[in-house]
Amino acid sequence: MENQANSKGIILNHGLYYGLASVLISVLLYVMGKHLEQGLVSSLLGIGIMILFIVLAMKKFKTNNNGFMSWGQGVKVGLGTIMVGVVIAIIYQQIFINFIEPDFMNQLMEVQQQQLTDAGLTEEQIEAQMEMGKNFQGPGMMAAFALLGAAFLGFVFSAITAAIMKKSEEEAY
Repeated sequence: MENQANSKGIILNHGLYYGLASVLISVLLYVMGKHLEQGLVSSLLGIGIMILFIVLAMKKFKTNNNGFMSWGQGVKVGLGTIMVGVVIAIIYQQIFINFIEPDFMNQLMEVQQQQLTDAGLTEEQIEAQMEMGKNFQGPGMMAAFALLGAAFLGFVFSAITAAIMKKSEEEAY
């Protein structure tokens, strides 16, 4: 593979699009008043979009590489795409929390407290949960968890997708 395709441009391009798609979904949820709900539909939508951009980036790399892509190249392209997009989404999240909706963290805590009350926890249990939750609710911690979660899911989905889409020169003959 002397004329191997450059993955950097593909990663940055598809990562940018993935980040913009993530921001667009966040904006739409905010406009619809659903930004405090962490439901199954929004989670599945986020995972679906993640997988879509992994596939699109790998497909583009493979096309630019004369139809060939190793598993490692696929993982690199897929995970790189996701990490670029997540950095863009985190930047938007920080702008949202600090400027657009400065009361977001308090609103989120109220929703969580109501969910714990609805689950039948005692006042002491709720207070303990809320106190422990405050340690993980800061913007920095949210960004760190977003990066870690995206890295894990991005790797898993990239590894599976790369295993399906890989094609080496040896397999072609």
